[in-house]
Amino acid sequence: MEQVPAVRGPSETVVTVAANAVLVMLGLLVGVLGGFQHSWYVRPVPVSAIGCVALLFAVTYGAGRATRGKAAPLAFAAGWALVTVIWTSGRPEGDLVIANDLSGYLYLYGGLVAIVMGVMLSPSATVAGAWLLTPHGYGSEQQSPPVPQAPPDPRTPPAQQGPSGPQVPPGPAAP
Repeated sequence: MEQVPAVRGPSETVVTVAANAVLVMLGLLVGVLGGFQHSWYVRPVPVSAIGCVALLFAVTYGAGRATRGKAAPLAFAAGWALVTVIWTSGRPEGDLVIANDLSGYLYLYGGLVAIVMGVMLSPSATVAGAWLLTPHGYGSEQQSPPVPQAPPDPRTPPAQQGPSGPQVPPGPAAP
């Protein structure tokens, strides 16, 4: 009989690096599009800046929930921040992509708050050392809950009670 070789999938490290690279590219794309499209107004309300802030939070929080860690939302945030810093720096001609008006401030500072909130609300990784949001102590060992003990019998004098309840001395059985 012919033996079929086992098909090996990609390692977890390769998939993680690829996902983070895609998220950095998505952050760069959102930074470019948001930088040029954040200043659309409907009357006095900068609706596109509000939409960009909501999109930044949704992608950051979604990446954290999907990967169950904080590295993916930070990768997206790094891409967005890189482009946004470039857009806020002035040129010798005086041109800016993100201007100092209501929509620019809302996009810049609201985007920073949205990304920080998305990263902070994402769950921590489930590896050893993820101590921030774990329900147990600071150690990496799992502690077992205390074993409930039986309450002492109120009819037995305190001198004959032990740690696990009343202690009856050995002797002849009562008639």
